[in-house]
Amino acid sequence: MAKVLQIRDLTLRDGQQSLFATRMKQENVDKLLPLYREAKFYIMEVWGGAVPDSVMRYLGESPWDRLRACSKEMKGISLLSALSRGRNLFGYVPYPDYVLEGFYKKAIDNGLNVMRIFDALNDIDNIKESVKMINQLGGISDTAVCYTVDPKDAPVEAPKKKGFFAKLFGGNDAPAAPEKIFTDEYFVEKAKEMEALGAKMVTLKDMAGLVNPSRIFTLMPKLKQSLKVPVDFHTHCTPGYGLAAVLTAIIKGVDIVDTNIWWFGGGSAAPAIELVWIFCQKLGIEMAVNMDAVAKIRKELVGARKALADFDLNKDKWPNDFDEYYAKMPKEIDAEFDRAIAAANENREEELLDACHKIEAYFGFPKPNELVKNAEVPGGMYSNMVANLRALKAEDVLDEAMALIPKVRRDAGLVPLVTPTSQIVGSQAVALALDRRKGAPDYSNKNNQFISLVKGEYGKTPVAIDPAFREKITGSAEERPYDTSSFREPANPELPEFGGMKLAQNEEEFLLLELLPSVANTFLKNKRKAEFEAKQAEKKAEEAPAKAEAAPAATAAATEEITGKVFRAPMGGTVIEILAKPGQTVKTGDLLLVYEAMKMENDLATDMEGTIKRFLVNEGDVIATDQPLVEFE
Repeated sequence: MAKVLQIRDLTLRDGQQSLFATRMKQENVDKLLPLYREAKFYIMEVWGGAVPDSVMRYLGESPWDRLRACSKEMKGISLLSALSRGRNLFGYVPYPDYVLEGFYKKAIDNGLNVMRIFDALNDIDNIKESVKMINQLGGISDTAVCYTVDPKDAPVEAPKKKGFFAKLFGGNDAPAAPEKIFTDEYFVEKAKEMEALGAKMVTLKDMAGLVNPSRIFTLMPKLKQSLKVPVDFHTHCTPGYGLAAVLTAIIKGVDIVDTNIWWFGGGSAAPAIELVWIFCQKLGIEMAVNMDAVAKIRKELVGARKALADFDLNKDKWPNDFDEYYAKMPKEIDAEFDRAIAAANENREEELLDACHKIEAYFGFPKPNELVKNAEVPGGMYSNMVANLRALKAEDVLDEAMALIPKVRRDAGLVPLVTPTSQIVGSQAVALALDRRKGAPDYSNKNNQFISLVKGEYGKTPVAIDPAFREKITGSAEERPYDTSSFREPANPELPEFGGMKLAQNEEEFLLLELLPSVANTFLKNKRKAEFEAKQAEKKAEEAPAKAEAAPAATAAATEEITGKVFRAPMGGTVIEILAKPGQTVKTGDLLLVYEAMKMENDLATDMEGTIKRFLVNEGDVIATDQPLVEFE
C-alpha cells in the first residue's frame, strides 16, 4: 500500500503573507473558496498570523468575517487552521489568559479546527495554557517548534578573563568556541515537551527557510522516532533550501508538509505543491489532494496575484506557467527530479541542491536570496520590512538594517526570528542602522517591544542576555517577567459623532480592541461611521451640517517659520498619541509622543531640555525620518 502524504495549504495565509505582505482582499478569497472544496486539502491555513492585524489595518475588513466565510464554504471538507503566537496570540505583546481564551473560543465557534501554537522563544511555559484551552474547547492543538541556527560569527577565542561567556556556557573559563545551542537534540526535546502537554500534532516550523537538507536528513527521523503524534514540516524557499528540504523530509517519513499553490509558492514562501506532486509521483507516494481542482485554483490565482502587484516583490519576475512548462518539460529537467531523489536518499546535499535549483530555474522561480540567507531572516519578515520601508520612503536603509539583524538577535538572547520577535528585531535593526548613520551610539533609539524582550517580558530567551546589556537597554540588570495583571483593558467609549454608538458593538469587536488597540480603534471607528451614515440615508433624513473643524493649533502653527531648536523623528511612522503640551518644560528623557513604526508602538523621549513652543505634527499624521516634530522656545 502506497504511503499517503497529507498537505496543509498555506496559500490564503502564509503564502500571501510571505510574498504580498497579507494584502489579499476578501473578494479575492471568496472567488477561490468554491474551488478549494474540490481540492480537499487535509488542512487549509486561512487565519491567524498577520491576518487579524493586516485585514483591519490595510483592507478595512473584519478578521472574523474572513474566518466565517472560509468556514461556511469549507465546513466538512478541509480542516481550517490558524497560527497563534502562544502568549502573544495574533499580536505583539503577551496577553492574559482571559484574552487568549476569548479568542480561541470565538475562533472555534466560527469554524476553526486546528490552532498551530508556537512561541517565538521556544519557551514551553508560553504555550502550555493555549494547548490546554484549545483541547478543552474542542479544537486540535498543533504545537510548533521554531527552527533556528547558531550564529555564524560567534566568538572563537576565549576571553582572557572570566566573565559573561564563562557564566553562559559553563565552567570556570570560557571555551575556545561557544557550545552549540540549536542541536537536533534541542528540537527533539522541545517537541517531546509539547507532546507531553497534550499536543495532537507537532510541527517543525522553519520560518526562515534555514533547514538545509542534511539537517532534515538527521532531524526528521529523530522526531518521528520520539513522537507518537503526526509530524508536520513547514519551511520557506528564500535561502534556496526549501524544495530540497521538503523532498528530504518526505523521504524521511514526515506525515504532513506545508505548500502553496503555484503563483503563491517559491521565493520567500513555501514550495509550490506542483513540484512536490511531481516528486511524489516518482516516489510512489500518494498525495491526498485533488490536483485537477488545484489546477482550477491555479488559474484563478493569476488574477489574485495581479491585484497584489503593489506589494509583489517579484511582480516583474513571475514563475513560468506550470501547465505549459510541465507539458513541454525537457528530458534533462525530468532527469533532475530523479537526480534530486537519488541525492536526497544518500544525503548528498550539494548535488541535491544543484538539482532542485535547476528545476526551480526552469520553472522560473527566484534564485536563492543570499542577503536573506546570510542575515538568517524569515521571508515574511523580509517582505514586511520592504513594504514598510517603502511606505516610509526609506528603502535605502534596508541593506544596512539586514546586515545588523544578526547583531541585534545575539544581543537579545539569540532569539529565533518569527513573529513577534522578527518584527521586534527587524524594527530595532532599522533603528540601529539609523543611529549609525547619524553617528549616534548603538541603541540610542529603542522600540518599546525590544525593551520588553530584553527585560524578560516575552519569556526565557534561548541564551541568557548579558546583564550589562539588559541594564543598558532597560535600566536594570535584573530579568523581569511579564505580569499579566498589568494588562490594560482598552476603553470602549460611546461615539457622540455617530449617534452615541459604542465603539465595539459585541464581544468579537472588543476582543479585537484587546488584541490590537490602535489598529482596531481606527477600524471600528470607520465601521461605526459607515453604519451611522447608512442609517441616516435609510431614514432619508437631512444630512447634518458638516461641523466646521477648527484647525488644530499644531497645524496652524506649522505654517509659521521655525526659529527655535527642533526635535526630529528618529524613524518614520504614524503619530498615535501626543503626551506633552505647548508651554510645558521638559528635560532629557521625558516622553513627548507615541508613534508606530514597523508595526511597533514606540515611546519617543526628547534628547534635549527646554520649553515646548509647539508640536509640528498631530495625532494620526504620517511622519518621515528626520521630520521636525517639536519646536522649543
